Amino acid sequence: MQKRRKKKKQRRRVLRVILPTVLLVAALGTVMVWKVFVVRDVEVEGNEIYPAEQIENWVLDDEYSWSSLYVVLKNKFHKQEEIPFVDSMEISLRSPSKIRIRVIEKGVLGYVYIPSLGKNAYFDKDGFVVELSGQVIEGTIKITGLAVDQAALYEKLDLDDSRILRTLLNLTQLLKKYERIPETIYVQGDSVLLSYGNIQVSVGSGSSLNEKLLRMDQILPQLEGQTGTLHLENWSESGSDIYFKINQLTEIPVDAQTVPEEK
Repeated sequence: MQKRRKKKKQRRRVLRVILPTVLLVAALGTVMVWKVFVVRDVEVEGNEIYPAEQIENWVLDDEYSWSSLYVVLKNKFHKQEEIPFVDSMEISLRSPSKIRIRVIEKGVLGYVYIPSLGKNAYFDKDGFVVELSGQVIEGTIKITGLAVDQAALYEKLDLDDSRILRTLLNLTQLLKKYERIPETIYVQGDSVLLSYGNIQVSVGSGSSLNEKLLRMDQILPQLEGQTGTLHLENWSESGSDIYFKINQLTEIPVDAQTVPEEK
């Protein structure tokens, strides 16, 4: 009996020492979270489609978002709301008062208007539809002249001629590489026409695309201020049949009737 009483007394003494310590640590932790882990600076990277301010507003979207620790934990354990053209966002602490938002956007190469849906089908480098939207994203290549009746998310663009799709995928990637994004790519049968305002470039079929665009990149600065069509469709390694026809422009039909939505 005495041993049991001694043990109980010892436990009480330990509790008297430990409990205040635990409470003190908890109180200090609360103060630290309240006073130290406060969002004062936000760093956004990887965003091209949406401005940093809009990304920040999406992440800091409730009354507790003043706490940097809360923001990080919330986005780690809570499923993020789907945002058009954004694959995911990684949120981390750079310091107790600074968070970093790394935006991973969907790899959009171009878009085709789908009349039956009244939306644009945005596709990636493999030809898969990554977004269906009425929004028009600046710097994304518009493709017209194609007959596409339907499109579904995460499925490949349904074109009658698979060669055209391969040509478009190669072409859009090369245009990104050379930073020569046209206003429109116009598909005429198995031939392709690029539109740069008053200058159009006929690249023909999908043969020797890299070489054709390399030469286009060299020639376009020399055509500044002029109107007409640069013909590259007959270029080949064995010959150099490149010419510029002044005041020759092809009328490009407007497929997309959508207008930019507010971001």
